[in-house]
Amino acid sequence: MENSALVTRRAFGVLFVAVSAAVGAGAVLSELAFLNSAPAYYYAAIWIGSFAAVFGLAGPRFRKAVPAIKGRMKNSVRWPTAAKALNGVSWAGPFAAIGLAPAFYQYFILLGIGLGNLSTYLMMKRYSGLDNREQLLVAAISLAALPVAFVIDSSLFAAHQDIAVMLSRMLIAASYAAGGAYALASSSSSSSSSLKK
Repeated sequence: MENSALVTRRAFGVLFVAVSAAVGAGAVLSELAFLNSAPAYYYAAIWIGSFAAVFGLAGPRFRKAVPAIKGRMKNSVRWPTAAKALNGVSWAGPFAAIGLAPAFYQYFILLGIGLGNLSTYLMMKRYSGLDNREQLLVAAISLAALPVAFVIDSSLFAAHQDIAVMLSRMLIAASYAAGGAYALASSSSSSSSSLKK
């Protein structure tokens, strides 16, 4: 029987790659909709459709991954209340701040994904004894992408905010793609080495 840690890592690899593909598709399609002056409701359809299509195509692989993903998330139930609160604020705080300063929403999204994944990684390591490096990788790339997004937004594409927003979304997709690829590669190599023993 396969090591449950490897199964869980592979499951998160599938999840992260799927999120990356959905965000990437949504970013490109939203830009096309903008260029064609599409009505506002198209954007909701594009984003919902992108996630539905990607997770639909992932189908059987994603359904197999769901129990392992739920199992890892259940670990947080045993964390101290203060740890749960800090983790919740790390995820929700930046997203809530979008309502206060909507013009900076692409930065808040990167910050929320970065802080949220970093907080979850640290809490999982401390309280559950899990070293989910794929989550740390998503956090590191998202946080490192903040100054890149700022440069894109304020200088390179200052006159084309639609392109700046699309590129910020592509940075999010890249962070999840890197985390997913790492999880899948490390679970495959660990699985191969355990079979050789």
